Amino acid sequence: ADFDRAQGLAKQNTLSQQEFDAAQAVNTRAQADFKSARADVAKTDSQVEESRRTLAAAWAQACTALAQTREARTNVASALQDLSYTRIFAPAAGRVTRKSVEAGDYVQAGQQVLFLVPEEVWVVANFKETQLTRMRPGQQVTIEVDAFPGKEIKGHIDSIQSGTGARFSLLPAENATGNFVKVVQRVPVKIVFDEAVENMMLVPGMSVVPTVHLD
Repeated sequence: ADFDRAQGLAKQNTLSQQEFDAAQAVNTRAQADFKSARADVAKTDSQVEESRRTLAAAWAQACTALAQTREARTNVASALQDLSYTRIFAPAAGRVTRKSVEAGDYVQAGQQVLFLVPEEVWVVANFKETQLTRMRPGQQVTIEVDAFPGKEIKGHIDSIQSGTGARFSLLPAENATGNFVKVVQRVPVKIVFDEAVENMMLVPGMSVVPTVHLD
């Protein structure tokens, strides 16, 4: 705008040549600065576009890394689960007996490897059904173990099985029609010890004589 006014004044001969040259120089310099600024804008725009592409590539790499991280976590969880399958934990503390495997043996699914005798022991007394008339859980019991003659151990009835031993056997007896023979059945009664028996080394299969106090 200043240069346009200077041109108008120069045509009217009201502006000296020196002042017109100065105005023209200022205008030329301003036009050059303007072109330079537009070039800088174009350069900056290209840099912005390049930065956007770089950002998009970075986001893609981040997404890929995140997917790889998730896959790695899944693989770790699967490996830990597979590792857990290599250990078999006993349901309770106890003593191992009749172990049929050694270190390095391959074990098949369902294969019997050992027997576990728990630390907690009790007596299963197979009383005749005619002896159960007055028996109740909680009654005191005196137990004599054949392996420790002369020693009486105190205990009490914990529970009485809801069924005879024959009924829950692998092949329960079924009487044929017209061929019925009455047989006195036996009912398992669980008796627990009231005294510490850890030092007596009681094991499954031992013979005992329990005496239930009905009074």
